[in-house]
Amino acid sequence: MATVIVQRVAVREIWKMKKKASPRKRPQRTCIGCRQVKDKSILIRLVLTAEGRIEIDPSGKKAGRGTYLCRNQNCWREGLNTKNLEKVLKSKVNKANMAELIEKNQYYLEQE
Repeated sequence: MATVIVQRVAVREIWKMKKKASPRKRPQRTCIGCRQVKDKSILIRLVLTAEGRIEIDPSGKKAGRGTYLCRNQNCWREGLNTKNLEKVLKSKVNKANMAELIEKNQYYLEQE
């Protein structure tokens, strides 16, 4: 009887050690410009709001259908291609809204 209790305690301790040893997984997302999978934290989210506008979402918390872009000018150029963006967001893209995005994106890009 005592050996069964000792074995159960040992199994619990091993399980706890394994649980602590494994690193936390980080969320991964795909950039629509370069199609590379990267950590969600280093990408910029674009979100289609309920009003039908596309906005930059730096916090990643806004409600709506979203997509991600790298902080690279080439990815933004490719990702903001009207066909790509319409396909990913499953909605028509307003040209005025697109011009606004291009104007605002300079703040989020890496300085090359």
